[in-house]
Amino acid sequence: MASHFADRICKAVKSKKTPLIVGLDPVYSRLPKAIRDTKGMNDSKSCAAAIDAVLEYSTKVLRIVAPHVSAVKINIAFFERYLWEGLEAYYSLLSEAQDLELEIIGDVKRGDIGHTAQSYAVAHLQNPELKGLEDVFAPDAITINGFAGSEGIQPFAEVADKQGKGVFVWVRASNPSAAAIQDFADASGVKVYEKLAEITAEIANQPTRIGASGYSNIGMVIGGTSGEQTTALRAKYPNVLFLVPGFGSQGATAADCMRFCKPDGTGALINASRSIIYAYEDDKYAEQFNANWEKCIEQAVIDAKIELAKGI
Repeated sequence: MASHFADRICKAVKSKKTPLIVGLDPVYSRLPKAIRDTKGMNDSKSCAAAIDAVLEYSTKVLRIVAPHVSAVKINIAFFERYLWEGLEAYYSLLSEAQDLELEIIGDVKRGDIGHTAQSYAVAHLQNPELKGLEDVFAPDAITINGFAGSEGIQPFAEVADKQGKGVFVWVRASNPSAAAIQDFADASGVKVYEKLAEITAEIANQPTRIGASGYSNIGMVIGGTSGEQTTALRAKYPNVLFLVPGFGSQGATAADCMRFCKPDGTGALINASRSIIYAYEDDKYAEQFNANWEKCIEQAVIDAKIELAKGI
């Protein structure tokens, strides 16, 4: 039987002594000049050149951050834009991350019901069983859009159960305009995100989904920049892991994000993307390490870990 996702991620978080994870959202125009100037990678209008550059950069980023964090969140959108060549690069990075013993969250945000949801779940969570794809791996967990209700979550949860994988349901986003919809309340005062959290928790808290760590393999995405009232979700759903975006470039502070952790430091995975993977654009690091973009990223990861530790 496959091991439990929540147990693996909790063990990894304790091993790396931080809830920090790194998001990979590579944009060609922001890649280090040293990569964009390399022959064969120096044409942004060439799909082959651009994706080669993105893959080269992304692979190096994974190797830099692997000693410091438990997991990476790879946003598939930044690869899908390059169509089939981009998807090949995405799966190549999944294999690289697995070799580096990182837990991998595929940020795919799929969502639907019935057979479509089932197909999405198999495509993004199930390790392929087709001949010729024996060396291809699916992520350890994915993000989904749960706004179709329980019928939009259950198919993903069932595949995750069988595969020893995880699912994070998008409950409260980190962007400012999300409040217009997700904070909208019904006549009794219950907000949309609170109802979605309740539905997600009903699925997550089924006894067979709770691992030895005490956490379910079904989690929630709760933005670090969301209102202070979302803090109540931590106490209300103690068995649910939170994936918390927004730390760094989106403006969430360490304290904003660490409020979703329990006193022992478990319970949340705090994601930083641009503030780390583009650290060489930050004068603080550029002045310290000059053109060594890899050192800039490494120091940014270390600094983020220290900042989160102080934010408890």
